[in-house]
Amino acid sequence: MNSVIIGIGSNIDAECNIGKMLDILKTNVEVVKVSAMMKTKPIGIEDQPDFMNGAVKIKTNMELDELTKLLKSIEDKMGRDRTSPKFGPRNIDLDIATWNGEIVDKDYYTRDFLQKSVDELL
Repeated sequence: MNSVIIGIGSNIDAECNIGKMLDILKTNVEVVKVSAMMKTKPIGIEDQPDFMNGAVKIKTNMELDELTKLLKSIEDKMGRDRTSPKFGPRNIDLDIATWNGEIVDKDYYTRDFLQKSVDELL
């Protein structure tokens, strides 16, 4: 069983979209705990709404590549627009931050909000 922490971000109807994403995620993996959510300023493109960021700790029998595909499919199912700019608005953004206790997302080291959310769940 793999223990994973997934970073969560949204700045389009964030509370609704994060709740919907968690409901979908729960049908595929065991959700162990969700961190507190925090409001953060956008990075890169500043002329957009603030983001709601947090993290979720899960347990799964999936391997890393299979879980990555699941997260992308959840983003797609929820209407994530992959043609918009990299740092533009998004209804949901899911990134694997830790895999079995190992940091696998370089953003952990540069984004305070990700560090706080992940550390809350370790």
